Amino acid sequence: MRNHLFAGGTQDAADVHEAADVHEAADVHEVADAGDAADANDAEANDAADANDTARTVRRLRETFATGRTRSLTWRRRQLNALRALLTEQTPALTEALRRDLGKSPVETLTSEVRLVTNEIDHTLRHLHRWLRPQRVPVPAALLPARARTVREPLGVVLIISPWNYPVQLSLAPLVGALAAGNCAVLKPSELAPVTSAELARLLPRYLDQEAVAVVEGGVRQTTQLLAQRFDHLFYTGNGTVGRIVMTAAARHLTPVTLELGGKCPVLICPGDDLAIGARRIAWGKFLNAGQSCTAPDHVLAIGDTAGALERHLAEAVRTMYGPDPARSPDYGRIINDRHFDRLTALLGHGRVVTGGGHDRAARYVAPTVLADVEPDAPVMAEEIFGPLLPILRMPDLDAALTFINAHDKPLALYAFTTDRRTRRRLLTETSSGAVGFGLPNAHLTVPGLPFGGVGESGLGRYHGRHSVETFSNAKAVLDKPLFPDTVRAVYPPFTAAKERLIRRFM
Repeated sequence: MRNHLFAGGTQDAADVHEAADVHEAADVHEVADAGDAADANDAEANDAADANDTARTVRRLRETFATGRTRSLTWRRRQLNALRALLTEQTPALTEALRRDLGKSPVETLTSEVRLVTNEIDHTLRHLHRWLRPQRVPVPAALLPARARTVREPLGVVLIISPWNYPVQLSLAPLVGALAAGNCAVLKPSELAPVTSAELARLLPRYLDQEAVAVVEGGVRQTTQLLAQRFDHLFYTGNGTVGRIVMTAAARHLTPVTLELGGKCPVLICPGDDLAIGARRIAWGKFLNAGQSCTAPDHVLAIGDTAGALERHLAEAVRTMYGPDPARSPDYGRIINDRHFDRLTALLGHGRVVTGGGHDRAARYVAPTVLADVEPDAPVMAEEIFGPLLPILRMPDLDAALTFINAHDKPLALYAFTTDRRTRRRLLTETSSGAVGFGLPNAHLTVPGLPFGGVGESGLGRYHGRHSVETFSNAKAVLDKPLFPDTVRAVYPPFTAAKERLIRRFM
């Protein structure tokens, strides 16, 4: 194991199977197939050595936390400024890593990876002192004179398991909150974005306190070893299947968890909207990172007769953004691996192709594709798509659309293009989701003051801005009651009639 730290968060069930098929096969079945007892013994010895390395890493961080140095505001600010320096000074290295892993363009890397984190850091540095200030709360009259307040204290040593789709942003944005709250942290980047994982493992020790932050690289075996350790918080971004594994591991130590998961984020298109603008914004939100975003529009619910015009506008938006052949566009990404490519191309036959449909396995290219006349029970609607396929479903009216939304798991986000106040109000009050975006998908996560997270199957817990500090800290209740005067004597036994009258009056 390279003793930086490790990642394995993924966004859908295909990743879980891939992790099992690839990594466990490499770690277990390959040894068995070799039929060599010596190799098996070596593998067991390596497993034991890796487990010992993991335990030593966590123990070292816990010893650092015990010194108290991470609690000071000065240390926290220094780490955040150092992390910002890493992002600005090493943008070229990170850009190249993301190009090799995901085919991301430099501008997309800047906007969706680097700047999101530097903006988060700037917002946190601007407000951290106020967020950490003790919060006074009222005291009941029966306890006066007294003072009550909540005090934020760091949790200790936290584990962050990040995914492959935004391997810089989704590794470092949670780390911002962990450091701002005064914790030590272990980061496990995803092995499915190996070049970016290696860059994070190389760069973070150069910029941050090496005794307080560690990076562990590896696959399923290393993740399992990490989850066997006792942490003070587990922060996982990925899919619900692995999320359940993380929660099971956390239960052994009663460790609190944050699960940032995914789901099928619907987009509602209503009659009377400006479909040209709506189509451009939907196309941008969907095909960013080749559709591999947990907040990307998953499918469109077109109410009434809007579907036909929307199809034309979406096709035009794709041509405008990526040209007549998106495979040649420097701004269009690639699918992470062959398994996801095969999964996505298998879904292409379940609707009428409005635009796109092309694919190249050698290049892991799937064209930005719009599918029309999709049935609600089509395979493309069975699970989160997590790729550049956009189904359009026709809905007769708003009631039917709301019924459809509520018949499925609560999404990470719900988007709507409508100016009708009644429709907006019904969406807010009659559906449940981690977020609602009117007029623009994805963008809510760029607002540092908004909490980011899901509900139900789409996640557990919130982060970004102040919500990150709250996630990675404990709100300690403090009551300060002077010894004199002893105003609580009325509650001491024995209880006389006079004491009972006082209790009934003031408590």
